[in-house]
Amino acid sequence: MFFDSVAYAMAPPAGGGEAGGLGAILGGPLPMLILMFAIFYFLLIRPQQKKQKAHRAMLEALKKGDKVWTNGGILGTITDIDGDNMTIEIASGVNVVIKRGFVADKDGGAPATDKKK
Repeated sequence: MFFDSVAYAMAPPAGGGEAGGLGAILGGPLPMLILMFAIFYFLLIRPQQKKQKAHRAMLEALKKGDKVWTNGGILGTITDIDGDNMTIEIASGVNVVIKRGFVADKDGGAPATDKKK
């Protein structure tokens, strides 16, 4: 008789003994994985895709006379475009042929200079 009362006192909580918290609220591990993927998508994947799309549009809009920065850090002016190849003038009379994909950015103005002298 004494042992029966102890056994009932130690019964698991109603609800199957599942731990509480956000996992119990959302219903298990699958919704948590979906939530994590959604967070990664909106914080990492989507902004990167937008950046790639903008860069692709910039590359297609390049024309003669545009100042561009190459991936190697060279600033030059486009003098000729032949399909995927571009000729850029990096100094007076110095021309370099590069692939269109190696253009990093259009020059939006003069590069920043160090004001300390």
